[in-house]
Amino acid sequence: MAINREKITGQTHRFAFTVQNNMSERTKDINYAQAQLAYSIIEHLLQHTTVLSDLIALMARTLDEDTTKALTNTPQWTAYLDSKRMMERTKKNVEKFVEEMNSMEEETDGQIDG
Repeated sequence: MAINREKITGQTHRFAFTVQNNMSERTKDINYAQAQLAYSIIEHLLQHTTVLSDLIALMARTLDEDTTKALTNTPQWTAYLDSKRMMERTKKNVEKFVEEMNSMEEETDGQIDG
């Protein structure tokens, strides 16, 4: 079964745009505990991606030149590099999410103290 990466990427960007546009409205709908859970999930996925990327780099260094050349000329390697670039862009969105989390935490602390 062939995967239409352009369609998936387009859907992902539309979803991110919708979420970003509705962030202030949705912030009221998400409680702090749910946001902490989401953050934890995202953090673990990013950590796993980093470890996996390091492992792939290590494995690539152990291959001989011909094997490395053959590997890097595959659609799978191209998809890996595309995914890695997408994760770099995602880092900015995660930073925005952390800012929102910090803001929610401050609001929650203010409600408890006040």
